[in-house]
Amino acid sequence: MNKTVASTLLSGVLAASVGLSTAQADDIQIGWTAWSDAEFVTKLAERVIEDELGYSVDLIQTDIAPQYQGLASGDIDLMLMAWLPGTHEDYMERVGQDVVDLGPLYGNARLGWAVPDYIPEDELSSIADLNKDSVRDQLDGRITGIDPGAGLTRLSEQALETYDLDGYNLQISSGAGMTSALDRAIRRDEWIVVTGWSPHWKFGAYELRYLEDPEEALGGFERIHALAREGFAEDYHDVAMMISRMHLNLEVLEEAMFFAQENSYEEAVERFIEDHPQHIAYWVTGEID
Repeated sequence: MNKTVASTLLSGVLAASVGLSTAQADDIQIGWTAWSDAEFVTKLAERVIEDELGYSVDLIQTDIAPQYQGLASGDIDLMLMAWLPGTHEDYMERVGQDVVDLGPLYGNARLGWAVPDYIPEDELSSIADLNKDSVRDQLDGRITGIDPGAGLTRLSEQALETYDLDGYNLQISSGAGMTSALDRAIRRDEWIVVTGWSPHWKFGAYELRYLEDPEEALGGFERIHALAREGFAEDYHDVAMMISRMHLNLEVLEEAMFFAQENSYEEAVERFIEDHPQHIAYWVTGEID
């Protein structure tokens, strides 16, 4: 499929998914996937752009792969969830020359496989321990994953091969499906391994630990970047500058995500804005009081 055809098809999918009208065509289009950190950061940016800069924002929820293609083809304007340099490396190799990096939003992010702390460490502390027959039996040969297009899913599939985890199945689900399975297992005191990432609210809700990954199959620490389509900074210079100044402390972000899970993302955004006016002022103006 050539780029022109792919772009046309993507435009139709995006337009159909949100019911775009002619009046909405001038809105700033921000793509996002229903991952907890992406939802909070995207809705926070939406609020600041609309309230402080006066633009209308249209949020387009879709898988991560169409977002990269949408940026490259100009069908969406922004995406605030690029895991670099490793997790989304394959996407950047395909479209990196056609998008603009506005810089990191937060750092010290990581991927990994996580387990509840009540699982004895002397039995399961490393991904390599999953090869033990007793551990495989406790887990029914299942690793609980997220959506199929996620970089974490691709790396997890590679990890199965790297560690020769015969007899295991990576259960494809979604972020919400993964956390539901985790909650259900913890309430039953059952063994479970989930594909995970930080920041995520589940580390505030449950006592979890990452399995050691001596082969580094799931990569190291990463930064989450904001990406824009080509020409966006020229069309919306003030918004591009605001996004480039937007930066979040990881602990503050995780606390906000946990609050959102207990309440709502809209309430979490409102609370963050009330508690951090100096952050908002700097993002918008570039001036430090």
